[in-house]
Amino acid sequence: MTVEEYETIRLIDLEGFTQEECADRMNIARTTVQRIYNDARKKLAESLVNGKVLRIEGGDYKLCDGEENSCDCGGCRRHRYGKEISEDENKKY
Repeated sequence: MTVEEYETIRLIDLEGFTQEECADRMNIARTTVQRIYNDARKKLAESLVNGKVLRIEGGDYKLCDGEENSCDCGGCRRHRYGKEISEDENKKY
């Protein structure tokens, strides 16, 4: 499974985003999200039903280190809580 496939599963199934919201977050077309999501679901099903190993690797992505002012990821602690997190607070997560 590619990182993009993993991210669509995370955003749609875990976070409850629509495909359109997912597309906006990932900066890709909704039709592309639909294709990626369908591919990801097939791979998840094969892993669960047939006991195949699910490996997440590859893809075209940029990770947020939480230090950027304009990464627009929305998923890191800094952007989720809208503030800098002290070292003591960081240990809680």
